[in-house]
Amino acid sequence: MKDRIYQIMQKEGLTNADFAEKVGISTSSLSHIFSGRNNPSLDVVMRIHKAYPCINLNWLLYGEGEMEENQPAISAVSVVGQKSENAEFADNRPTESDFGRETGSDNHVFPPKSTEIERIKYIEKPQPKITEIRIFFDNGTFEVFKPEK
Repeated sequence: MKDRIYQIMQKEGLTNADFAEKVGISTSSLSHIFSGRNNPSLDVVMRIHKAYPCINLNWLLYGEGEMEENQPAISAVSVVGQKSENAEFADNRPTESDFGRETGSDNHVFPPKSTEIERIKYIEKPQPKITEIRIFFDNGTFEVFKPEK
């Protein structure tokens, strides 16, 4: 993938610093990608595609197809919502602007997480008792003390 990123930079005539700034990543991140230390993350790939929407994602990710996509100049559905002459070719996928729009409903997409209860069991242990005390002296001798029972 680093070769394809380099091709984009070469086509645009950008330095590493200029490309990193345009994409919104640090120059060190770009350097790590080029050195092979790191592979580009999904975030980096999406930033590249956002900065260069004409770049074919299949080409960027897998090297398949052409570098640039041919975008149709005419939309299948007009802004007012009226169908154009090419409406039969329109698909029903949401547009990019639909993703950020709030719907106003309180329905959650994800089910609520289940609550886990952790129980702690305290086990009483008898207090330890001293069975023997040994005192060692510097002359190599020692004494043993044992408590009375």
